[in-house]
Amino acid sequence: MNRTMSMVAGIVLLGLGGFVLLRGANLTTRRDVLEVGDVKLTASESRSIPPWAGGVALVAGLALVAVGVQKRA
Repeated sequence: MNRTMSMVAGIVLLGLGGFVLLRGANLTTRRDVLEVGDVKLTASESRSIPPWAGGVALVAGLALVAVGVQKRA
């Protein structure tokens, strides 16, 4: 991975991790429960993304940015 891609990926992870830590985030999934002819029943399930996942994204983002800066020097 070259330094530009490393830095961009790191910045994106920093942003996403910060968003999850500060605002929280939910993930909604939909699945078909029953299908009879043209009639479909779907169920939506909402899950919250745990704050530790935001922390992991922040640490990974910092590491990628540090690698990108180190390669540049």
